[in-house]
Amino acid sequence: MKRVLSFFIYILCIILLCACTSSPQRDALTENTNGIREDEILIGSSLALGGHAGYLGTQMLQGAMSYIRHTNDKGGIHGRKIRLVAMDDGYNPTQCLYNTQTLILEKQVFALFCYVGTPTTVRIIPLVNEAKIPLVGMFTGANRLRQPVNPFLINIRASYYQETQAAVDLIVKKQGLERVAVFYQYDEYGFDGLRGTEIALQKNGLIPVAKGSYVRGTLDVEAGLEKIIESDAQAVVMIGTYDSCAKFIILAKQQGFNPLFHNVSFVGSKELARRLGPDGEGVIVTQVVPPPTADPRINPLPGVQEYIRILRNYYPKSKPSFVGLEGYLNARILTEGLERAGKEITRQKFIRAIESIEQYDLGIQNQVSFGSGDYQGLDQVYFTMIKEGELVLLP
Repeated sequence: MKRVLSFFIYILCIILLCACTSSPQRDALTENTNGIREDEILIGSSLALGGHAGYLGTQMLQGAMSYIRHTNDKGGIHGRKIRLVAMDDGYNPTQCLYNTQTLILEKQVFALFCYVGTPTTVRIIPLVNEAKIPLVGMFTGANRLRQPVNPFLINIRASYYQETQAAVDLIVKKQGLERVAVFYQYDEYGFDGLRGTEIALQKNGLIPVAKGSYVRGTLDVEAGLEKIIESDAQAVVMIGTYDSCAKFIILAKQQGFNPLFHNVSFVGSKELARRLGPDGEGVIVTQVVPPPTADPRINPLPGVQEYIRILRNYYPKSKPSFVGLEGYLNARILTEGLERAGKEITRQKFIRAIESIEQYDLGIQNQVSFGSGDYQGLDQVYFTMIKEGELVLLP
């Protein structure tokens, strides 16, 4: 009996020893084969390339791809070219979820990149956590992508809370206006912007005088507009997309209602200005990147000029935009992380590499810094105003 027991203990020890010695190698192998091939790194993106948010996704993708193609033409990352698989989700959370499952399970991408929108991106957080896959550079400032801190969610831009705080400071403290209303998209995006505005107003002893909303994917802004007009608001903080916000402003002015209109960066300011035409005069938009102007006398920032030069090289018909510049900067951080992670890259090494980025100069004056427990690289908010159809930076 003792001999049999000793034999089983011996076998158990051998099994445990094999598990302990082979498990790390097996884990490393699994990590290295997820989208990392001998000659390429596979990255996946789900974003709106058509529909009412198609301008945002298209601009984001072209900005990011211009730098990725530039990097590939220079030899790639440690001898590997970056290949981006982009799938259109039409700004639909359900489609985004399906696309992400496809990218992770079927395409087996190394990382996710440049997702567009709060309702779409928030929907895939459980998938990201389960797969332990990095998601880099989302075009959304949602707080749910920042709190609680998640090392797989690598934000580069400032948050909506930071944008709305800056907007309220401008409206209340600089303009001296106290009657502030909020017009928002009735989903995760709009709720986040609404909450950020309420928090900022509370710091000044104020609450919104009215709240109006519309359903994502529609232009049904009339009910929300009527409620806000009745409140006699002096300023309206708008958390929506360019088509709905443009209609709201045009209808408001047609009815003689002309408060200070403020939009957050997700609105797509270039397209908003185009759709508003002369009705856009004086509309304010907060931005999370500097203006992408080609005139060095107005904006000599080297990072902006580099974006414009490289964009023209790969997408000569595309005009520089705030959204495109953000996508371009996202790609710069992605490639920097891949480079720092080394030849024998894993997802864990990539995340550690992102954490090592500190005071990194993108040529836009504001340096990028991450760290363990800090997965948002930039905090700067800029103010622009529509003047004669153009977005002008406010001092």
